[in-house]
Amino acid sequence: LFQLRDFLLVYNRMTELCFRHCVSNLNYRLLTGSEEQCLDGCAGKLVHANHRLMRAYVALMPAIMQRRAADYEARAAPAG
Repeated sequence: LFQLRDFLLVYNRMTELCFRHCVSNLNYRLLTGSEEQCLDGCAGKLVHANHRLMRAYVALMPAIMQRRAADYEARAAPAG
């Protein structure tokens, strides 16, 4: 459930950022060609950056979890 919430927050931020950056005229129902290209580029960059960030997170997570487990065991040893 938290992962879905986080995904939706990232998606909403990306949508808001790209809309503010690319859409300049709200007088028309449809996007202009330049607005559509801008939105495609903006969204593509943010999705690509998010994928890179997630790859780094997945690569680092085992080491972080191992360190946390070692810290927990070290704290639990004197108490036990």
